Amino acid sequence: MKKRKRKKFKTFFVLFILFCALAMVQNYFQQRAQITPLTVKSDPFADVKKYSPLIHDELAKYQLESHTALLTALMQQESRGKGGDPMQASESAGLARNTITDPNQSIQAGVKHFQQTLTYGKKKKVDFPTIIQSYNMGMGYIDYVAQYGGKHSEALAKNFSLLRVKEKPTIYTCGGNKSNFRYPYCYGDFTYSTKVTKNIQLLADSVPVTGSKKTTGESY
Repeated sequence: MKKRKRKKFKTFFVLFILFCALAMVQNYFQQRAQITPLTVKSDPFADVKKYSPLIHDELAKYQLESHTALLTALMQQESRGKGGDPMQASESAGLARNTITDPNQSIQAGVKHFQQTLTYGKKKKVDFPTIIQSYNMGMGYIDYVAQYGGKHSEALAKNFSLLRVKEKPTIYTCGGNKSNFRYPYCYGDFTYSTKVTKNIQLLADSVPVTGSKKTTGESY
């Protein structure tokens, strides 16, 4: 009888230990499941990446599909992929700001503007950062940089911005906000090329963009 009782006790004890171990394992994985979603970082390029196939296909019409990552980075800077005009291309198409409300039309107009800017930049023999900056400041910036050695700098962008501000001082005011980092250089964003180039690198370090080659901003 004593031996049977001992066996039953041992069996019960082993089962109790196993039950406790299983409970601990289950509790561990439940805690991990609750913690994991909090530690996963969202992709800041998620909204623009969904447009990368459209950007690629539109660029391919001009044999410029190698610049898909660049145009995706431009879109990130312009709108982060939000709104009906994610390329902010209304004004480059000769329309009032945000007139375009269809993302497809925005991409078509934005790619066309980039193609024209690139073509003119090559003609004037300016560097690639000037091309990027000119998407924001217009092709007049290409002419301006060409007069001063053909290489973009934020100093040149500031000077060009001031010229435009002086031409239309009541329009380019930074909204009257003197604490705006652009003030008094309220025409365009003199840091635009730097920001887009940084976006290109951040984009390259995230999930690859369809059909693109790395564009560093150093060449055509």
